Amino acid sequence: MDFLDERLTEYVEQHTKDESAILAKLNRETQAKVIMPRMLSGHLQGRVLSMLSHMIKPLRILEIGTYTGYSALCLAEGLPDNGKLITIDINEELHDMVMRYVKESGYENKIEVLSGDATKIIPLLEEQIDLVFIDADKENYALYYDLTFDKLSKGGYIVADNVLWSGNILKPEDEMDSETLALHHFNKKIQSDDRVENVLFPIRDGLMIIRKK
Repeated sequence: MDFLDERLTEYVEQHTKDESAILAKLNRETQAKVIMPRMLSGHLQGRVLSMLSHMIKPLRILEIGTYTGYSALCLAEGLPDNGKLITIDINEELHDMVMRYVKESGYENKIEVLSGDATKIIPLLEEQIDLVFIDADKENYALYYDLTFDKLSKGGYIVADNVLWSGNILKPEDEMDSETLALHHFNKKIQSDDRVENVLFPIRDGLMIIRKK
């Protein structure tokens, strides 16, 4: 997942603003108690998400894939006082943990945590969205993109995580598993969509940044 030399990664993190105390606490608890802690955005990517949110100044954020809530807390840092973040995850087992950290963070009035199938929930959302963060099941990335695109404001952004998939994206198509192939097709879909501008950042496991024209 990390493509830079280990020492260079360490240097980058040393010269990136520290995560807050509550994010560090959430990071530790996730690493100690939750299955597949590598799914956590972590220090560097978390600060990138926070920076993007501050730069975009979204009024409404939609996150698809909550996990333990780390990325939601990072994205919420850029919300205005009347801003709102809706985060959706199909795994209800982590809901109580997420809510505990949302309350502790002070973003309780800005973050709405929904449990369920995002493909069924997204069509029911009536709000215009300024920023979407996709970090859920890889096979549905293209579907999440299609479901959110018309709800995205002009000039709004979609950020998709894991689009390099630990470098597996470089394999020949006939050697890719279903997740890798889905991400490969998603990347090609974005690249050929003339409704957007996009750039793929090799940050951690790959962040595709997409701006709606």
